[in-house]
Amino acid sequence: MKFTSKQLTTLAICATVVFVASGILTYAIDTEDSGEVASSDRGVRKKDGGKTFEVRSEGVDDEDADSMRVKSALEGDPFEELNGLIGLESVKQEVRTLANFVKVQKQRQEQGLKTPKLSYHLVFTGSPGTGKTTVARIVARIYKDLGILKKGHLVETDRSGLIGQYVGQTAPRVNAMCDSALNGVLFIDEAYALTQNEGNDYGDEAVATLLKRMEDDRDKLVVIVAGYTNEMKKFIDTNPGLQSRFNRYINFPDYSADELYKIFEMYVRKNEYVMTVEAGKYLRRQLEYVVENKDKNFGNARYVRNVFEKVIQVQANRLSKTSNASERDLAEILLEDMKKVI
Repeated sequence: MKFTSKQLTTLAICATVVFVASGILTYAIDTEDSGEVASSDRGVRKKDGGKTFEVRSEGVDDEDADSMRVKSALEGDPFEELNGLIGLESVKQEVRTLANFVKVQKQRQEQGLKTPKLSYHLVFTGSPGTGKTTVARIVARIYKDLGILKKGHLVETDRSGLIGQYVGQTAPRVNAMCDSALNGVLFIDEAYALTQNEGNDYGDEAVATLLKRMEDDRDKLVVIVAGYTNEMKKFIDTNPGLQSRFNRYINFPDYSADELYKIFEMYVRKNEYVMTVEAGKYLRRQLEYVVENKDKNFGNARYVRNVFEKVIQVQANRLSKTSNASERDLAEILLEDMKKVI
């Protein structure tokens, strides 16, 4: 059979369309299998255990991806999670009081009674490693259970995730973070750094953009800012808008030596290790010394986590010289392991 030139052209076009369509279909299948479920003007969304969340937004460059962490809504009872935290008794009481106040005010609204204007935004003050991010995630879930937020997830960021290096970058970054946190909580760690300008006024632009989004999305965006106590008070005082929106402070005290020891024990237990009595006594004495001589930058629970990770590395080096280590050997942390770290 002979084909005219017109028919040949038509056949060529059809073949090209089929080839392109099959390529698109293959890409879509591969994308679905890899966990990416959609791409929009705000970024790629991924699935995690059946949940979908934003992981990248317009205005957030690849090199700044680490400055944004998205944590899905906490599972289970948030108050049980709160009560299970080591120490932080004053923080626990503040969170319970906040939850009770919000619950009762919502009941008053439902009955048509007058209620004060509520601000759900919070300021967390305290040293690093005192559980601020963990409690922020618990608060997000409590807000969800109270009907304030629909999702209750947490988006964590800091100055590097909000402020651009050049003109025109900052506002899109702030908007991108706010978009990712809609119906949840935006947690800004070391928020005071936003106004510690480094030769430019981009920090002021970031704060102005954030305040606008907090007003525009006041029914679906909660912001929690965190950092050292004195620095955070100065930060809030730099802008009347911040003062009006952030009027509830929760202070996170440093952990005591006994609480740090319990945190270390928690890491040991959860990772199926055991400490000898001698190793435990030595650790307790050293933690008491560390707490007595700590400075402003002491990492609290982060410090303990680092000690634990180094100790099990030392234990692994010791056991690597043993050809037939028993189950007990593999689990046991000795005094000599502890002494090489702390």
